[in-house]
Amino acid sequence: MSDDKQYRKTRHTVGRATVHLVWIPKRRKRVLIGKVKTRLSAILSDVAKEKGWVILALEIAPDHVHLLVEYDPIVAINQVVKAFKGRSSRLLRQEFPELLKLPTLWTHAYFYDTTEKVSSATITDYINDPHHY
Repeated sequence: MSDDKQYRKTRHTVGRATVHLVWIPKRRKRVLIGKVKTRLSAILSDVAKEKGWVILALEIAPDHVHLLVEYDPIVAINQVVKAFKGRSSRLLRQEFPELLKLPTLWTHAYFYDTTEKVSSATITDYINDPHHY
C-alpha cells in the first residue's frame, strides 16, 4: 500500500472497492436531458453522500448513465445499484410527470464491472470523454 489516502479504513479492514455502473431508461428513451439530468445528478450525489460512498466519475447521457463509485465493500453491488436507481426513479417520477408515460423509469438490467482489470483512471477518462453525445 504505497498511498494510504486512497484506501478506506475501518476497524477490521483496509481496502478500496470501486465499481463502474451503467444503466438505461426503459425503452432507451432519451429522457435524461435538461432539468431531469440536473436533478438526477443531484439525487445520485445525495445517495452517495448519505451512504458514505464517493462518486469518482458521472456521465448522464440522454439515454444512459455511467457512474464510477467507490463504495463500502460490505455492501453488495446490487444494493449499490438499487440505492441509486430506486431513489432516483421514485423522486424523478414524482417531480417530472412526463416520466410517468414510461411503465418504469429504469430497465431492470444494468452493467457493472469492478475496476480490477482496468484502472479507475482509465474508466474515469472514458466516462468524462464527451463521445456519447
